[in-house]
Amino acid sequence: LELRWEGVPSLADALRMLKAQAEVTPAPQWVRVVGGWNEFQFAEKRMPTLDELNQAAPDTPVFVLHLYDRALLNRAALRVVGYDRNTPNPPGGEIQRDANGDPTGMLVAKPNAMILYSTLAKGPKLPLEYQVNSTRQFMRELNRLGVTSAIDAGGGFQNYPDDYAVIEELAKAKQLTVRIAYNLFTQRPKEELTDFKNWTGSVKLHQGDDFLRHNGAGEMLVFSAADFEDFVEPRPDLAPDMEAELEPVVRHLVEQRWPFRLHATYDESISRMLDVFEKVNQDIPFDGLPWFFDHAETITPRNIERVRALGGGIAIQDRMAFQGEYFVDRYGKQAAEQTPPIQRMLAEGVPVGAGTDATRVSSYNPWTSLYWLVSGKTVGGMALYPEGLSRATALQLFTHGSAWFSSEQGKKGQIKVGQLADVIALSADYFSVDEEAVKWIESVLTVVGGEVVYASEEFSKLSPPSVPVMPDWSPVINVPGHWRLNAPMAQQVHQCVGACAVHAHSHEKARLSSAPVSDFQGFWGAFGCSCFAF
Repeated sequence: LELRWEGVPSLADALRMLKAQAEVTPAPQWVRVVGGWNEFQFAEKRMPTLDELNQAAPDTPVFVLHLYDRALLNRAALRVVGYDRNTPNPPGGEIQRDANGDPTGMLVAKPNAMILYSTLAKGPKLPLEYQVNSTRQFMRELNRLGVTSAIDAGGGFQNYPDDYAVIEELAKAKQLTVRIAYNLFTQRPKEELTDFKNWTGSVKLHQGDDFLRHNGAGEMLVFSAADFEDFVEPRPDLAPDMEAELEPVVRHLVEQRWPFRLHATYDESISRMLDVFEKVNQDIPFDGLPWFFDHAETITPRNIERVRALGGGIAIQDRMAFQGEYFVDRYGKQAAEQTPPIQRMLAEGVPVGAGTDATRVSSYNPWTSLYWLVSGKTVGGMALYPEGLSRATALQLFTHGSAWFSSEQGKKGQIKVGQLADVIALSADYFSVDEEAVKWIESVLTVVGGEVVYASEEFSKLSPPSVPVMPDWSPVINVPGHWRLNAPMAQQVHQCVGACAVHAHSHEKARLSSAPVSDFQGFWGAFGCSCFAF
């Protein structure tokens, strides 16, 4: 149960949403804002302050995650997690403190995000019934955006099989509306090889069915190989013993013919990882075994060639859409122009698939990602690249291209006889709408396995019955997910929706701009319109 700030146009809106949710959230539950936003999307171009969080929620614990660089906790949250002046900083993390040595509520990854994961994991868990309901609500939101399949790359504090019980229950009940291919992510530093030996002995590769299916290992294979993508901090150097820890795990996976994926941000890390892969390949040939890097923002042409030579792929995600401004601040505009170098990857013939990297940093909305691919811009509007991809290429990476990464090429990703009957009808023509409109596209009809799982507008009569939201204080009741231009919350916040009553044109351009016009009462509201600025 999370409050989502995806697409919210102003910090004022976000804080109103937070305050409203805090007022209905019962003890001991928290209000969580976990990923999918950054300050550059807001009209104010800044983050909330700790004082603003405390004013919005004086008594309800609040945890706000900002990318993978920091988290903001209000005073109530600090009390329940037990952080005080005697709490030491964890390795690679910092608890910021005031002049008296007391925690302020700001947690900083330097650059290890474990402090963020571990603090989030301290929050109370929902009863199983609520977890099942929340998962079904999230799948409906994904279906609304046209998502029919997802690949789960695992994550910190996502233990297998314990934390997969909800998905397993929904699969057995035939209630999944998104197909899921899941990878197993090691959870125990220095015990990674033991984890994977246990899993290869107890889990059959590709076990499951077309709705829930095992997909291999990763994206964490060993903790020493994690190069965190925190562009606020300098690039981390991987531990000197990384190769010695990674090699036996990779050797075991190749022996067992288990596909694997590995998180890698920087070319310097990728070079060392490829050294290990090439060494293993000399003894135990990969010989067509699917493997790939996730992310690879700064990979060089030489290492792309090495990936190709080993038969690997590269899964790219829209992390630069959310972190581009920070990357440019640290490394410069020119360095950002090929992050990641998708055109070079495609030219080399390397399999490339696109995704969102949701939900702890990026949004789960594929249209945000497609907008980044075709426009070359961040969610804050900064132009990163000289030119974007063609719309056809970007879409292909999300569909046919991504099927390779779940070993389902030829089975999904194209509308062809013999492939899975997963299709969507869109609210607008992706190939002809204005570039800025791409990020607001959604589905009006989503079909998975030949069954309608979501329908709206002219297809509303085909919509399956909605699942009642549980519990009655769920954020989904008032904020069902990604911000919508015609959302009830938008109308409530602005007390104005649709066209200007004077000029008969849309207010949305003004609202979503960088000009301070989102508060219609405080800025030009007496005149009823902010259109003069445009």
